[in-house]
Amino acid sequence: MLYYLFQYLDAEYQVPGARLFEYISFRSAMAIILSLAISTIYGKRIINYLQAKQVGESVRDLGLRGQSEKAGTPTMGGVIIIFATLIPVLLFAKLENIYVILLIVTTLWMGAIGFIDDYIKTFKKDKEGLQGKFKILGQVGLGIIVGGTLFFHPGVTVKEETNQPAPEQQELVDSFQNMREMGPELKTTTTTIPFVKNNEFDYSSLISWINPALANYAWLIFIPIVIFIVTAVSNGANLTDGIDGLAAGSSAIIVLTLGIFAWVSGNIIFSDYLNIMYIPRSGEMTIFISAFAGALVGFLWYNTYPAQVFMGDTGSLTIGGIIAVIAIATRKELLIPILCGIFLMENLSVVLQVAWFKITKKKYGEGRRIFLMSPLHHHYQKRGYHESKIVVRFWIIGIFLAIVTIITLKVR
Repeated sequence: MLYYLFQYLDAEYQVPGARLFEYISFRSAMAIILSLAISTIYGKRIINYLQAKQVGESVRDLGLRGQSEKAGTPTMGGVIIIFATLIPVLLFAKLENIYVILLIVTTLWMGAIGFIDDYIKTFKKDKEGLQGKFKILGQVGLGIIVGGTLFFHPGVTVKEETNQPAPEQQELVDSFQNMREMGPELKTTTTTIPFVKNNEFDYSSLISWINPALANYAWLIFIPIVIFIVTAVSNGANLTDGIDGLAAGSSAIIVLTLGIFAWVSGNIIFSDYLNIMYIPRSGEMTIFISAFAGALVGFLWYNTYPAQVFMGDTGSLTIGGIIAVIAIATRKELLIPILCGIFLMENLSVVLQVAWFKITKKKYGEGRRIFLMSPLHHHYQKRGYHESKIVVRFWIIGIFLAIVTIITLKVR
């Protein structure tokens, strides 16, 4: 909203400094500052409100050290992240931008699913919360919305290299003689394959090899892939939220990395220099990402050990959904196994544990386990590691994976 106000003030009255709001970098900086302020200053008020309403965590006895001390800690803290993200976005972002709209919808959609789950757990005293099938249904619904929008919306395009520069780019080409010449905007389902030269892959090729005319029906391939990614990443974030600060800290690292990708992908000069896909208008996601990163870091102020608040499914499902949508929108979803390696390890530890238990029970009549407990962070707790040490080491792994992900911009 402030963007439109200062745009008007600059156009009508030439107010000094109003043009600053035209720059993504300035609006991103303002967004992260405001989100940090909201999450740290007003976060405490929300925590006090949750305590007053006795919105406390009901802790299951898993035999973990220090577990009983967490009983009664306020949950549903994900609302802090949601408010601290959306308020700066509404103030500083271009609200007609399709990528920003998708991210706002994702935040509200996944936040609502998580809130319902936490509400059932807390107020209905049902530890199981929202039934799994309804969670999956909600994730699938969001996947359909996101996939359908990215496939059909005319504002979701890329520009590819051509021999002749577009007229509006002639000035840039004259200034940067070695710059790639970009053609008109194209609707495509192209994505990026990491560590590969000429690293673009078109999902439509999975069906068009049968008949070129089937490329028009590539949405039959693309939308299910989006559904899978949204579901997998949101569930991975949910599983990671098991000890103080782990999910919020790991997610902040991931989100800041995706912010770099959104920035360079939406800037024609940087995308040319790095020889990556240029995605018009995607740079506006940087404002949302900055606000989201600030909200996560601000939430950590109260969520680090010993936690004063838990994010609950309100936060973890929202975080996973947002990360998935940003990765897909920047066409870097194939980097998720690397960048979101912490989520992947947590997911795989549960899948392997359950599968191995069932296999050995069928074979030997007694179920056996690979890990002392899953998800993976509980395995290390069982081995006697303090949760603060586990969290910091997982963060270090996350930073390493983020660096490897960023390196893919040039290493092919």
